[in-house]
Amino acid sequence: MRRRPGRGGAELPGLSGLSALVSFDAIPGWNEDEGVEQAFAAFARSAREAQKRPYKTGSLGVSFESFAESFVQALSVTRRPGKAEARAFFERYFVPFRFRPESGAAGFMTGYYEPEAPASYRRTERFPVPLYRPPDDLVKVDGGNRPEGWDPSITFARMQDGDLVPYHDREAIERGALTGRDLELCWLADRVDAFFIHVQGAARLKMTDGETMRVTYAAKSGHPFTAIGRVLANLGEIPLEQVTMQTIRSWLRDHPERRDEILWKNRSYIFFHETPFGDPELGPVAAAKVQLQPGRSIAVDRLLHTFATPFFIAAPELRHVDGRPFRRLMIAQDTGSAITGPARGDLFIGTGHEAGEIAGTIRHAADVYVLVPRRLVEERDA
Repeated sequence: MRRRPGRGGAELPGLSGLSALVSFDAIPGWNEDEGVEQAFAAFARSAREAQKRPYKTGSLGVSFESFAESFVQALSVTRRPGKAEARAFFERYFVPFRFRPESGAAGFMTGYYEPEAPASYRRTERFPVPLYRPPDDLVKVDGGNRPEGWDPSITFARMQDGDLVPYHDREAIERGALTGRDLELCWLADRVDAFFIHVQGAARLKMTDGETMRVTYAAKSGHPFTAIGRVLANLGEIPLEQVTMQTIRSWLRDHPERRDEILWKNRSYIFFHETPFGDPELGPVAAAKVQLQPGRSIAVDRLLHTFATPFFIAAPELRHVDGRPFRRLMIAQDTGSAITGPARGDLFIGTGHEAGEIAGTIRHAADVYVLVPRRLVEERDA
């Protein structure tokens, strides 16, 4: 029997007027989710990681501590649960709320993936494009050292004459600002491939010696992210409703003389590190320090949400992931510069070209339900 919270907890902490308590039966597709046990597996990985270091509580107030009981119970399961058992787990330990954005509009979903690309440990004529490790003069910017007036989104900088100054941006780095500092992790064949690896924040690289290397985000230059698809739309080059990864790639291929102009509009530059390969069936280790579950991990606004939070995403117009309307339970295990707002999400689709073809065309409205630990709701109602 499904446990229900008291009637007093009608809204999420930190979201007065923007969320509403609902029943699981009111979530469209909740009982038809055919892969809910995969979401449980993703949740259990976060529970295991949380034993080592706690996740930071997001500003919406879904406290990390409120997950304690569900984490313990997830880790006590010694065999992979079936669909009914996994669904019952989430119904027992969580309470669903539906987001009601101020504008009245639905949430919005995009997709991302782990690219695959050929690479070399040495620069050659075929492989001239570097992926860089974080430079040693990169300084983390936070509330304690942020210069007055700096945009809150700036998270890295460098010291110059005793003062923090903005780090080199994409244009400066691609013009050679880091050349000669032995920061090259590896070399890629194609500059546009490198740019999209920056956007995705990870890659599976097939090295010339036959090995496969996995790289993930380590740091960034600190400049705000600018979506070049919107830049191209604003310039009248691609209609906004037609902007996808595929149409952007095609435009860059067809306009090599303007490639610098467009790519340098995104001043943000990403630095990488090599990570253990891990389970090849899973994605890379992401911001929540666990490998992503294809089709079940979601990137959310890290300032608002707490990692490990389950979200149910109902996007009926999104049908090309598996041929059916997208109605799935997802686990918050990643974040991104472009992912802002309580009902904004980025769906991790998987690895390789096919996953990229799907992820690159996801721009869909969605109803977003967040599953809040029952303990938090019941304590507030007490």
